[in-house]
Amino acid sequence: MASIIKASLNLDAIPKDKIYVGKKGKYLPITITINDELDQFGNQGPVVVEQTKEERDAKAPKTYLGNVKVVWSNGTNVEPAPRPDTQGAPAPNLQAQDDDLPF
Repeated sequence: MASIIKASLNLDAIPKDKIYVGKKGKYLPITITINDELDQFGNQGPVVVEQTKEERDAKAPKTYLGNVKVVWSNGTNVEPAPRPDTQGAPAPNLQAQDDDLPF
């Protein structure tokens, strides 16, 4: 585990049409963003309802549900999960390369 993140969600803001039924219950796809800097309230990012590609392309407004804060970290971060839209393509090589950068 690399981090513990605390979130508060406004349940009244959940759009009912975005809830779908899965094998083990009802689900709401969300997206959590962790920013490098704190906002004016000490939060590190928003929680929004996940948008479809069509919604993103149309620049549809995001549905904000709340905010997140990282409350603990061991100083490292996890690698991104493989994206399902690659459809069997091999995962990109995410290993660090020796490129003489100072960071």
